[in-house]
Formats: sequence, structure tokens, C-alpha cells
Amino acid sequence: MLTQPVPFIGMAGPKDDDGGRKGEDDANFETGTVTKTRPKTKRPNLYRVLLLNDDYTPMEFVVLVLQDVFNKSREDAMQIMLHVHQKGVGECGVYPYEVAETKVTRVMDTARKNQHPLQCVMEKQ
Repeated sequence: MLTQPVPFIGMAGPKDDDGGRKGEDDANFETGTVTKTRPKTKRPNLYRVLLLNDDYTPMEFVVLVLQDVFNKSREDAMQIMLHVHQKGVGECGVYPYEVAETKVTRVMDTARKNQHPLQCVMEKQ
């Protein structure tokens, strides 16, 4: 059986003149706000995935790779392919390291399986 009153924070009761609850011993209660400081989450580094032009890989194959690996629409894939053809290099997308690495590997594997010398690289943004 309890012999002393047990304070219960959050229960409203009648207030005395100084704003506290009647009968409360102010020494038994401490009020305040607890704040936790969270370390800022660092954004992952991003990498540009680039296709390099060569004189042997068919343009249609490049378009198919862009559609398959990078989920580009046919129109976007055609634009990127033409940019690669005219400028020598073209950006396929910007991704976190692991995603970029996987996409480069998929492009290279697909090109080798189809006996094309297409090159794909990634560079830190």
C-alpha cells in the first residue's frame, strides 16, 4: 500500500495561485524539453554514367541499351545516342555509386555478349 503520494505528470488538477497544481511539492518535479541531436545524414556521392562513341557499335544497339538499362523512352534514347555519335560522349544519367556501377557493368556485359566494343564509364559528379 502506498504511503506517499505518487506524482503523475499529465493529469490535470486544480491549480494554485502560482500556476502549479495544488498540493504539489515543486521540489519533486522538474519540467523541460529533452532534445536529441541527430547527426546530419550525408547525401551519397553521385556519379555520371557516360557512353563513349566508337565507329563499330550500331546506333540501334545503343538505343536498345539505353532503353533497357537506363529505362529511357525511345525518343530520349535517340537523343542521347545522337549526342554520343556527334560529340563522342553522352550522359545516360546520374546515380549513387552502387547504382552507377551496376549500370556500367550491365552495359558492358550486354555489349560484349553482342560482340560490340561499346564503352561505358562513370565519373564522380
